[in-house]
Amino acid sequence: MILLFLAQAASAQDYPTKSVRLIAAAAPGGNPDVLARMLAAKLAEGFGRPFVVENIPGAGGVVAAELVARSAPDGHVLMLGDSGAMAINVALNPKVPYHPLKDFALITALAAVPTVLVAAPSVTAGSLQEFIALAKSQPGKLSYGSAGNGSVHHLTMAVFASRAGLDMLHVPYKGGTALVAAVLSGEVQSGWSGIPNVLAHIRAGKLRVYAISTAQRSGTLPDVPTAAELGFPGFDIATVIGLQAPAGTPREVVARLQAAVAKALRERDVAERMANLAMDLRENGTEDYVRFMKEDLERYSAAVKTAGVKHD
Repeated sequence: MILLFLAQAASAQDYPTKSVRLIAAAAPGGNPDVLARMLAAKLAEGFGRPFVVENIPGAGGVVAAELVARSAPDGHVLMLGDSGAMAINVALNPKVPYHPLKDFALITALAAVPTVLVAAPSVTAGSLQEFIALAKSQPGKLSYGSAGNGSVHHLTMAVFASRAGLDMLHVPYKGGTALVAAVLSGEVQSGWSGIPNVLAHIRAGKLRVYAISTAQRSGTLPDVPTAAELGFPGFDIATVIGLQAPAGTPREVVARLQAAVAKALRERDVAERMANLAMDLRENGTEDYVRFMKEDLERYSAAVKTAGVKHD
């Protein structure tokens, strides 16, 4: 056992011994992809080996997660997976071929991507409370869009509507861009959207904005209150992007990666780019990420039940 420990320690000191595959469980341009490319450059500088980003979209992150879970646990295959891949998929379908707490070494959370509740210009409500009153006065008539059934946008509104006692019509679209276009045109009256997709429209006065989905305000829209501030204590839903490795990856390798990532995310150019993309830093180490993952699984399991989403 002592010899094995010494061998693992020596291996961790030599890590990495070759190029590292950094799998982004998203298409090019998605949040995990953008963050992966920023990290890859910094980690390559720090470790002296290439960190090569590979985009593996498909099935909401299932394809990428299954590949990484089955890879050799030596730290040379890593993944940037978000709440969709790591929590929502499991909540939607308990038969997905992996489990976040069993099949991965959770290295650290990286960033949270909040959503904001926006409404079409034709909606007369000037505040969240007025929006709630309007929706209650027309049960089943006001509609909201989402990026698809079971998406974070859908689940956020389902939870919010349940908490507020609202009866609203859900209209799923194929992606966040289509969702925003539908709200802008008045095809649907409202929806929770990622900030980058609606920021210009909010600033131009083309969309009303009522609240942000996270427990803390966003530096990008500091004047927008949280749902918790407006009467919904504990409301905190976001897409959190984290860094994962296959289960069994040596703890020393995980620790080295966690430390390197913590340093990279706090460098000025990375921090500024994240702020421009409305990403909130969530890097608090491995132990905190494991605790968060347990909470995220519970959060989205409850949200899926609230939304009544059934796996096809």
